[in-house]
Amino acid sequence: MTDTPAFDRKMLEALVCPQTQGRLEYDATRQELISHTAHLAYPIRDGIPIMLADEAREID
Repeated sequence: MTDTPAFDRKMLEALVCPQTQGRLEYDATRQELISHTAHLAYPIRDGIPIMLADEAREID
């Protein structure tokens, strides 16, 4: 059995969008951190947020 490590929601309080320095929203379903201001979704892999613009997905 392989379990994906959970994202620590307390970490969300310390993280900001690297593009805008704005707040992020946690999307548990997609395992992403959303920056509505930058229109980017940063992936969370193995419980670790990947805060690189090159790795982010563009959103509307």
